[in-house]
Amino acid sequence: MPGTNLTREEARTRAQLLHVDAYEIDLDLGTARAGGTFRSTTVVRFSATTPGADSFIDLVAPSVSEIVLNGRSLDLANFADSRIALPGLEAQNELRVVADCAYTNTGEGLHRFVDPVDGETYLYTQFEVPDARRVFASFEQPDLKAPFTFTVTAPRGWVVVSNSPTPTPTGEGDTQVWAFEPTPRISSYITALVAGPYVGVFDEYTNGDQRVPLGVYCRPSLREFLDADAIFEVTRQGFDYFQEKFDFAYPFAKYDQLFVPEFNAGAMENAGAVTLRDQYVFRSKVTDASYEARAATILHELAHMWFGDLVTMEWWNDLWLNESFATFAEAVCQAEAPGSRWPGSWTTFANQMKTWAYRQDQLPSTHPIMAEINDLEDVQVNFDGITYAKGASVLKQLVAYVGQDAFFEGVRAYFKQHAWGNTRLGDLLGALEKASGRDLRTWSKAWLETAGINILRPELELAEDGTIRSFAVLQEAPALPAGAKGEAVLRPHRIAIGAYELQDGKLVRTDRIELDVVGARTEVPQLAGRPKPAVLLLNDDDLSYAKVRLDEASLAVVTGHLGDFTDSLPRALCWASAWDMTRDGELAARDYLELALSGLGRESDIGVVQSVQRQVKLALDAYADPAWREQGLTRWAAAAEEQLRAAAPGGDHQLAWARTLASVARSDEQLALLAALLDGSTVLDGLAVDTELRWTLLGRLVATGRADDKAVEAELARDNTAAGQEHAASCRAARPTAAAKAEAWASVVESDELTNYVQEAVIGGFQQSDQRELLAPYAARYFAAVKGIYETRSHEISQQIIVGLYPAYQVEQATLDATDAWLASADPAPALRRQVVESRAGIERALKAQEADRAAGARALGH
Repeated sequence: MPGTNLTREEARTRAQLLHVDAYEIDLDLGTARAGGTFRSTTVVRFSATTPGADSFIDLVAPSVSEIVLNGRSLDLANFADSRIALPGLEAQNELRVVADCAYTNTGEGLHRFVDPVDGETYLYTQFEVPDARRVFASFEQPDLKAPFTFTVTAPRGWVVVSNSPTPTPTGEGDTQVWAFEPTPRISSYITALVAGPYVGVFDEYTNGDQRVPLGVYCRPSLREFLDADAIFEVTRQGFDYFQEKFDFAYPFAKYDQLFVPEFNAGAMENAGAVTLRDQYVFRSKVTDASYEARAATILHELAHMWFGDLVTMEWWNDLWLNESFATFAEAVCQAEAPGSRWPGSWTTFANQMKTWAYRQDQLPSTHPIMAEINDLEDVQVNFDGITYAKGASVLKQLVAYVGQDAFFEGVRAYFKQHAWGNTRLGDLLGALEKASGRDLRTWSKAWLETAGINILRPELELAEDGTIRSFAVLQEAPALPAGAKGEAVLRPHRIAIGAYELQDGKLVRTDRIELDVVGARTEVPQLAGRPKPAVLLLNDDDLSYAKVRLDEASLAVVTGHLGDFTDSLPRALCWASAWDMTRDGELAARDYLELALSGLGRESDIGVVQSVQRQVKLALDAYADPAWREQGLTRWAAAAEEQLRAAAPGGDHQLAWARTLASVARSDEQLALLAALLDGSTVLDGLAVDTELRWTLLGRLVATGRADDKAVEAELARDNTAAGQEHAASCRAARPTAAAKAEAWASVVESDELTNYVQEAVIGGFQQSDQRELLAPYAARYFAAVKGIYETRSHEISQQIIVGLYPAYQVEQATLDATDAWLASADPAPALRRQVVESRAGIERALKAQEADRAAGARALGH
């Protein structure tokens, strides 16, 4: 039985048989306020290359009341699992399906949300990967494109938005009808519907004779926080940049961006109707890093309008290309677009995307960028750091390899040749080969068809007079993690080497050499005979994808002067290298803490500051010797308070240090400070103790037993919003009592009533690094429950539980043994196995890092 799965072979067979001409979809949402189900009527016209053949259409619904194929009614038993069998097709076919489909609270299909502020109901769809079939009968695969015509019945006074421009509704009663024009030929997963009493702000993008209507929407309860002008500004910059680089006009009739509640991802590239998580409508003060992240998301989705929507992958094995291109495009646009607020976006890319990629690429589940996607279950767990971040890093390397002008010339040809069609990787590489004159087959094999990460190390020999006698770049290919498929390989790298000198206390780049690194050893004769600079930095400008190490003398200078690089990118590269060494056990957690204590006070890039703050906390919680951990946390908490008090009033650093202190405060004095900030008896000049910061402070006080249920209820009374209810749920789960843990566990594991966001909040509150003893009994309960969770919950909901409730804070051999025993006996599905194996790898890495930290402590004591 197929269940809700679909294999690549089934999709390929169906694509060879069928051509879809058009969909007409009629949805009756008139009873949305009551929830339950809604009536979905689909008429789809399609042709078959082999008359008489059988096929099927996809549908996930509680019930079907009508199936009519070419005028003949089919037995309703033809609907089973997630399919409707279609026997005896004709050359030209018309299918009508009437079903009662279900609203969801999981962020999949048609999500239904009731805002506690106004009591109103808000709907939105999320279809990627295979969830259009939860709303209408569809051939659910990206290469069966068609025009879609939506007709929607909804309550009077609602706003209804889809891919086509919103029509004027008709009807005189309590409900009205919105009859949309057909879409262009697109895939089912990028169709969309958003409905409810949303509010909108409107503008227009103009370029010569081109006019594109722009809309930004949110719930009324968030309207006061919606900075639409800033969103439109970034959007216009993206339109200008992408249309120039792609030489292809924006391909849809309008461009709406809808900030919707309880959204699982960051955003979704629905054609002309992008949905984004409404946390991007900032209710409280955030740092500039949050605005930069929102702008990157806006640009990412806009880039998808061309790469993904106009031209779409044939099957999900090229998902990486879809996401990697958009990730690269967001960064290059921010870096180069005139008027961009974030020209240093490559620093953020190195600091966040590369770190994600390096972590993912060292897990047992690592895979080639061009992954083998055999079915839908494979792709649903493949929205990972390799698909997005490593792929984008490798695209950046490809741009360095072929040149940016040739890269965009090839992209332009690709869009023109394949507009409204489906493609494979070879189509893009062929266009790039023609534009650049380079043979990319060897490059593709090395970079896209193999897994793992290389290490680049300098080999430096000095002459007696202190000049450089010889310099070489050594490349290593560490063995892939146990269980990973394939072999480690050396790759061609296009890198830069930066030479830095200390000038007036600052590290300034004085020279740059760009070269190709090929094989295990690459000589750099350009450096021979020169005086040795203070720092030699491999992969300067972050052109390639590799772990980088410093020579001993350079490392010593960087350790003392990491915050003194005049440019943010080399600082980010050195921070990333230090963190990578910490994860690998080459740098003790206590030494990473010392590096952070000495360097963060001089780090100006707030995104880097916040990343290092998170990494220090993780290093202390997971990688530090447990016998020393409390000492390290105490030092970190004291430093956070010191930095908070010293930070410029009202600035980003002040807020970042306030949040860091709230995550780690432990002494009576520190916890009293949090309580005083919360109740207003202590005021720090410039620090806005606003809604979100209040919940952050309260969360720590509850987790440490300094605030009780009454305090949570009082805070919820101040902020009885959806976000407030999620924070309150997290606080209750964080209480340091066995009863609170049992209540939280039961609400997630033994019940399926929580919405996706409330469940996520409960899991986050449940897992507290300072509550290891309270959490220890749940390790065995996790392994007893996890397979049933996977088999009975939706993908998003089950993944939250499988990953979120793994006993990650039980860093001990017993956890590895329990995991291994479960893997050996439970016969888990591949997607479930992957999620558990990845979680296990975190324990294994932490144990090795703890041993390295323990050894460093012993050395410091002279043992």
